[in-house]
Amino acid sequence: MRPVFVLMFAAMAAAAQSPAPQPPRPPGGGWRKVETPKPVQAPAEEAAPKAPEAAKPGTESNETPTFKAGTTLVRIDVQVVNNKQPLPGLKSSDFVLKEEAVERHIEYFGQESEPLQVLLLLDVSGSMGKLLREMATVAQEALSSLKPEDQIAVALFSRRAEFTQELTGEKRLAVVALQDAPMDHNLGAGTAINDSILQVTDYLKQQPPFAGRRALIILTDNGGVHYQLPDEKVVRALSENDTVLNAIVAPGTKPPPAMPKGADVNTDFTPANVFRLAEDTGGEVLRADKAGARFQEMLERIRNRYSLGITATPAPEGAFRRLQVELSAEARRRYPKAEVHARSGYYAQGRTDSAQAQPPAAQQ
Repeated sequence: MRPVFVLMFAAMAAAAQSPAPQPPRPPGGGWRKVETPKPVQAPAEEAAPKAPEAAKPGTESNETPTFKAGTTLVRIDVQVVNNKQPLPGLKSSDFVLKEEAVERHIEYFGQESEPLQVLLLLDVSGSMGKLLREMATVAQEALSSLKPEDQIAVALFSRRAEFTQELTGEKRLAVVALQDAPMDHNLGAGTAINDSILQVTDYLKQQPPFAGRRALIILTDNGGVHYQLPDEKVVRALSENDTVLNAIVAPGTKPPPAMPKGADVNTDFTPANVFRLAEDTGGEVLRADKAGARFQEMLERIRNRYSLGITATPAPEGAFRRLQVELSAEARRRYPKAEVHARSGYYAQGRTDSAQAQPPAAQQ
């Protein structure tokens, strides 16, 4: 037994002289360096909340601007046409944006970098067969111009509307839907344009927020009469979804004559007018001498539009705030014949905290 005790005492003595065991190494190897916290210097006074930063003139933003809680970004989709062709290469400083005749600072500016949601609404009434077949022929080539992050949907209408392909990034699915469009569809007799557009906007309301531009392309002969569904209601629905309506119309299609005025006029009935819907939302109307070529052209023109953004002005819910977009004096000097297409205004979503959203102020 004595040798055993001797060995035990020797082991205990060696342990007492050795350093204490180290803690286990953290995952990833190495020891964590503990920084000595620096003293926090209190500011002399509370700084006022900063407004969202505008993109620098001459640059395009790939990111959706972040606005403080309680503020609403108003997107203005703008098309500039010079000699009937889209005018590229403009900067934020080339635009002047006014709200209720007061100049606003452009807080966000972008162009081709933004993803697109394109919704095709195709009139399948009896007179549209030839144009539908022409679009179906070029469907694959036309949609190949869309980027991977873009989405597309296809809906058909006559008396009522239905989606044959909901929003998708799979362009091949939209191609199939377009190629099937000329086939017989049991959607009733007639052409209910405004009702069908409202079905599309109702669908958009159910979709998650989209950090890009939305464009509705309607192919139609602009026929039909609406009952108790005025254009103002449709423009508002498109505006609330930040959607620009563009139209491809059958050859020879013209805007309807102005509604007569008088006590004996029944205003419950109004003629279809995609020309007005396009104008009020900032879109365009192309006449389809060749629907396939016009479809491809329309997609290219939508891609080349500009996006401007401002913070919504505090106002009673539903109040219409008029907008005006024009070229600056310098840009107008360079392009004297250029035309600017933009939405005519937006509907306020209710008052916001005055500390978070400021009323329009003249641009410095």
